Amino acid sequence: MEVRVLSEPPSSSYPDQDYIRLHTDADPADDTVVLATIERVTDKTKAGDTRKRVKTLVTRLRMTAHAALELATSYAHRKKVPVVYADSNVTPPR
Repeated sequence: MEVRVLSEPPSSSYPDQDYIRLHTDADPADDTVVLATIERVTDKTKAGDTRKRVKTLVTRLRMTAHAALELATSYAHRKKVPVVYADSNVTPPR
């Protein structure tokens, strides 16, 4: 299964119900790494009501931006999640 990495954030009308979101912040102590947060976002329907469920996988973990993207995409591939939305400062692989 191919995992697409996109830098455009999903809109509220995003058709897929399952995606990974990667957010990075600069590490104030070290400019060679970032603080990465990786979340899995799914839509849950219960009694006719659809709600977004956000499961945090990693919170502000120090790593390189490349390693954060690698972790997010490998998780997505393993769990069969089709899309990773990454911050614009994280360069997707070519």
